[in-house]
Amino acid sequence: MSIHIINLIYLISASLFMLGIKNLSSPATAKLGNKLSMSGMGVAIAATLASPEISGFTLIIIAIAIGAAIGGYAAIKVEMTSMPEMVALFNGCGGAASALVALSEFQGTTSGFESFTLLTLLLSIIIGGLTFTGSLIAFGKLQGIVSTRPITYPGQQVVNAAILTLTVLLSWMVFQNPDNAFAFFAIIILALALGVLAVIPIGGADMPVIVSLLNSYSGVAVSMTGFALNNNALIIVGSLVGASGLFLTKIMCDAMNRSLANVLFGAFGKVDESTVAGEGPTGTMKGFEVDEVAMVLENASSLIIVPGYGMAAAQAQHVTREIGDFLSEEGLDVRYAIHSVAGRMPGHMNVLLAEADVSYDQLYAMEDINDDFSNTDVVLVIGANDVVNPAAKTNPGSPIYGMPVLDVEKSRTVIVLKRSMNVGFAGIENELFFMDNTMMLFGDAKSSLQNVLNALKE
Repeated sequence: MSIHIINLIYLISASLFMLGIKNLSSPATAKLGNKLSMSGMGVAIAATLASPEISGFTLIIIAIAIGAAIGGYAAIKVEMTSMPEMVALFNGCGGAASALVALSEFQGTTSGFESFTLLTLLLSIIIGGLTFTGSLIAFGKLQGIVSTRPITYPGQQVVNAAILTLTVLLSWMVFQNPDNAFAFFAIIILALALGVLAVIPIGGADMPVIVSLLNSYSGVAVSMTGFALNNNALIIVGSLVGASGLFLTKIMCDAMNRSLANVLFGAFGKVDESTVAGEGPTGTMKGFEVDEVAMVLENASSLIIVPGYGMAAAQAQHVTREIGDFLSEEGLDVRYAIHSVAGRMPGHMNVLLAEADVSYDQLYAMEDINDDFSNTDVVLVIGANDVVNPAAKTNPGSPIYGMPVLDVEKSRTVIVLKRSMNVGFAGIENELFFMDNTMMLFGDAKSSLQNVLNALKE
């Protein structure tokens, strides 16, 4: 197949990718978006296999079989609640793949590179390497293997800056002399180290931002590899992923009213005890029983459900939907308020509720529903913490001060389902839990909700 036809097919593939991304912007069309994107990838793979540069198919078929087996197993076995961890790993795989392809291209033909090709290969290795190790650390934090608290040490930013400067210096040395193997492999090691050191000081509350940023990095690495290989499909796909990931990162930062620099370097979640000491919540936390919670719900006319990571951890999305459906049938106006950084990746709550068949028209973003809390009888908070903490609006000494949060405290009654009194990712007490109109129901969210549903049906 001629290169002109292959490039035309790549253009069709890119169009399918763009249509897929557009449809992914809404839960109602997300499935179609996935199908369009998969079709685009299938078309791109077929065109690549038809390229005259392909001299054999044995290793390619083996690689496709291995990748399909891993991807198929993950799709079947990984729970929806573990999607953030899987996305982080896939970001790392994308970065590693780009770096390995660039490494393979670099070996054996170093002295014959054009300047632009050499530059893109170096960028692919650096960005791909730090994306790989950074994504592994993000996975560890999401999985609980690595502490979700920021890991900091004196002079940390100076060390990171020194590593970055040394990486640039070594890259210049390789650019001047592509046969400098020592400098080249030193760049690889430094890139891997930079990925680790850049992510460990970032707290668990910022993982949605970091996952989307690493996704953007993996796209940039793919695009750089595409330039090095003169492959238009990789250039287009990498650019799409890089740009969309960067836009999503910006949206996540805006949702927390923080800059990307603050996310990367602010060590959010590392509590300064001298700042918050003595400024804890006032009032008394009141625990209630299942029957009392059910009675409040029975006497309400409107309900807003606020899901958080606790709902995901307890896999309580299905019983949450059952309670919502039951109360809707009883005449309550039931809606769901979704904070954009609730959970551990962008859209985490939307994905879980969609999996539980919650109607899309019941899902409302924070900016679309925040004004309605003051006219709502009951708000049911399921495993959410920092995104409903009034301290973000009232306490300048709080590490989350200025972050837009859901105004749940303005409703007549707030019912909070919580497993324990552990603090959220920000590491501070939630003022909401001590307010006069808050009812605390302790226990596993799934079991508690099931018990409440049983009491409502009696």
